[in-house]
Amino acid sequence: MAKTQVSDVIVPEIYNAYVYSKTKELSNFINSGIAMSSPQLDTLAANGGKFVDMPLWHDLSGADEVLSDSTALIPDKITADKQVGVRLVRGRAWESADLAGILSGADPLGMFTTRVAEYRARKEQTTLVSIINGLFGTAGALTASNSLDISAGVGDAAKIGASSMLDAKQLLGDAAGDLTAVAMHSATYTALEKQNLIQFIPNSNGVVDFPRYMNKRIVIDDGMPVSGTGVDAIYTTVFFGNGAFGRGDGVPADLVTFESDRDILSSSTTIVTRWSIVLHPYGCKFNTGATLVGATPSNAELATPANWVKVLETKQIPMIALKHKI
Repeated sequence: MAKTQVSDVIVPEIYNAYVYSKTKELSNFINSGIAMSSPQLDTLAANGGKFVDMPLWHDLSGADEVLSDSTALIPDKITADKQVGVRLVRGRAWESADLAGILSGADPLGMFTTRVAEYRARKEQTTLVSIINGLFGTAGALTASNSLDISAGVGDAAKIGASSMLDAKQLLGDAAGDLTAVAMHSATYTALEKQNLIQFIPNSNGVVDFPRYMNKRIVIDDGMPVSGTGVDAIYTTVFFGNGAFGRGDGVPADLVTFESDRDILSSSTTIVTRWSIVLHPYGCKFNTGATLVGATPSNAELATPANWVKVLETKQIPMIALKHKI
């Protein structure tokens, strides 16, 4: 006797398109412009290999020369480098017993199709914050050049405020105008609210869809770095420019993105979802010599400072961190 299963109802191609689209729609980092989808990274995420190479040319530099009819110009060279991203292959499984649905009068498995995109958006945001932890941790790739630490100051000198935020963005000099968003812990957001530094500016439709600070979109995430507790807690607030992170998703040939399995003896159904993405901080590369526990990095390994290397100049990397108290 034939029976309809979840796998008969969900078409993988349609499922993938829906989940990818909905995940982007729900992501605060993507909506703020911090993480920008890239067709190139989409392709790389769908290909094989653990690491993703992105070659680049360094900008032209050096002083110009005065033309002379007796001295030739001295040619210089153009140098190249590469950013190295890392593929993140993740998955999650859920199981539901038939009796749970029977007694509750609800459809536990039906929740899967409506909530998996929200789940993925949250997990992706956690992963991106893990990378931020790695870049700006102790001896991180961007800690010395793209970070201002005022946490050792006395009294108000250690606390976040308009002056310290301006000092932080000045680390980019004349490139500071490229910064368009700022991510912070909710406790930091509340501290700025108390200082009346949060702006609520209506969009073209007259709707206030997100708060701003210094005309920069605010992303609030309690996963943002914080160490210590109470009045001694040190928070990290990060300014970003558009495209500070590149994002790609794809389906490698051997990746089964959706499966379901029926256990008739226990009267339960298991649903599995898998995905492959690339989340890469512009101007950096992942240390290909890093020791990984699994086939691809965990969030803990992404948050390890030794696993990241800076490859571009400070002004070319649209990220600045401020370490402070509140």
